[in-house]
Amino acid sequence: MNSVIPAMGRSLRRSWTEGTRTERTAYVVGGVLFASGLVHVLVLLVTGGSWTGPTSLRKAATFGLSFGLTLASVVWATHFVRVGATARQVLLAGFTIACVLETLLVSMQAWRGVPSHFNFQTPFDATVAMMLAFGGLVIVVLVLAFTIAAFSGVGESSPSMRLAVRYGFVVLAAAMGIGAAMIAIGVPMSRTDPQAAFETAGFLKPAHAVTMHAILVLPGLAWLLTFTSWAEPVRLRIVQLGVAGYTVLSAVVIAESIAKVSPLEAPLVPGLLSLAGLLALVAAGMLAGYGALFRRDVDSSRHFPTSVHESVT
Repeated sequence: MNSVIPAMGRSLRRSWTEGTRTERTAYVVGGVLFASGLVHVLVLLVTGGSWTGPTSLRKAATFGLSFGLTLASVVWATHFVRVGATARQVLLAGFTIACVLETLLVSMQAWRGVPSHFNFQTPFDATVAMMLAFGGLVIVVLVLAFTIAAFSGVGESSPSMRLAVRYGFVVLAAAMGIGAAMIAIGVPMSRTDPQAAFETAGFLKPAHAVTMHAILVLPGLAWLLTFTSWAEPVRLRIVQLGVAGYTVLSAVVIAESIAKVSPLEAPLVPGLLSLAGLLALVAAGMLAGYGALFRRDVDSSRHFPTSVHESVT
């Protein structure tokens, strides 16, 4: 246990020191976005502001936290994907700018006390809403590009990491698709009834939230397993357990969202299924943690994909 934590730190530090300027900038921006989300949470706690509704500062908090985590996760995960140097820098720069744009505009509108999405009440608000829609479309395209790249070539990464990265990007693409569906549903209604548009499109929020962070959870699980002494077939089976758990959990929440049933008020069978998926995911994480802490692998050569990274820079 005394040696694994420093080894993890060295592995993460390499993703910074061996990264390009674009990557390091994206990491910093992701940290700033995440910090902005925390600040908004603090403001809500101190002021006792509302956590619900289209004008709540909660939207600024969730956008900051989610996009901060997602941006950093995508930058890190693409180290395991073979992409041309120029294409990689363009994709990451575009993704960084889009994440900043979405978070900044949502936060601005929240502080102005007006809805950020589905708001066409004034020319300025309409411009903001269209910019958010355009930024969302850009993010969808970029995530699809990353997903295609993940299946086109993952360098010399292990089978467990390939599965984790590919699955993470596929689920992230699904999250972006759900977000696009929310916009497509809400925009026509917002012309006549903005509140109804917010409430109607909002039924997909749980599905969007649960699919957003597979790109962090699954590659993170595969990375943690590289610190164990277990053979690759064992690590692959644990990642497969995590994938199965995340898939069941996501499928149930998506089905509940479509049926307009809150996950907190789900019937018995869907509730048990989502719990089973969550338990499988937690079990995979606990196995990885146990293996890293008590069955360590002293060889840290595979903790960061130097060969892939060097081949694209």
